Amino acid sequence: MDHSGHGMTTDLPPFTLERGLAFSPDTFFLVSCLLGLALYAWGVVRLRRRGDAWPVGRTVFFTVGVLTVALVMCTGLNDYGMVMFSVHMVQHMVISMLSPILLLLGAPVTLALRALPVAARGSKGPRELLLMLLHSRYMRVVTHPGFTIPMFIASLYALYFTPLFDFLMESTAGHIAMMVHFLAVGLVFFWPIMGVDPGPHRPGYVMRMLELFAGMPFHAFFGIALMMASEPMVGTYTHPPASLGIDALADQNAAGGIAWAFSEIPSVVVLVALLYQWYHSEQRAAKRSDRAADRDGDKELEAYNAYLASLQVRGGR
Repeated sequence: MDHSGHGMTTDLPPFTLERGLAFSPDTFFLVSCLLGLALYAWGVVRLRRRGDAWPVGRTVFFTVGVLTVALVMCTGLNDYGMVMFSVHMVQHMVISMLSPILLLLGAPVTLALRALPVAARGSKGPRELLLMLLHSRYMRVVTHPGFTIPMFIASLYALYFTPLFDFLMESTAGHIAMMVHFLAVGLVFFWPIMGVDPGPHRPGYVMRMLELFAGMPFHAFFGIALMMASEPMVGTYTHPPASLGIDALADQNAAGGIAWAFSEIPSVVVLVALLYQWYHSEQRAAKRSDRAADRDGDKELEAYNAYLASLQVRGGR
């Protein structure tokens, strides 16, 4: 299939799930997905060979995350997404709100920091450059909620409700850049909230929940706006090919429904992940406290008991 928005996509038969899931690779995303899986596998193998453990769950999360990207970009969904707003919205929601969560739970940055070799003294290798990036002013800015939340919102409203979307859809490069942007925005939005990897902006768990719920409602509002529109709002999908047998406004309403409904899924997944991380953080803190008490003979408790005893002595006078 031609993924440039022209050619064969104008003669697609009516959409069915079977046609949508048929293998139809986009070269850029196919190579990127295979490279991502290969690099992650290299990191895991390198750790195992030197006797270090790596959680199987993280490997599963990352693999499934990459597969979700491949699902929407290397199948017929990508072909139909060029001419059907509803299918494109499935792509957008998956690659910006589901794939990033799964990839982040795979902790690829932590794996890279553990697997990459330490450079010789006085030189900088890939590991040192990655550490510099993580601690850079740039990363502090792009992971701050003052940046991530507006960018998350602008990726919807500033893109679809301006001519920018139509401009990007006119070329293969523009379409690829847009989908990469969706993925990148999802990664920087969810990373400070529930990412396992270290980052410059890591607020407390309550603040993370507030950040999550500050961005999610705008996806719902966006979906409702599409559903309530009385005419097509995006030029690319105003005149769908006759071979599809669809109505542009009905397809737009379906796209709005998908955007509205999908906004709830990441909220639940991220909330569960946050509560799980919070619980284990408290457990680790309790264990550290117990170990400290064992080392110092529970001096804090002894001091408190001595304080109570002194109060009792003074009270008995």
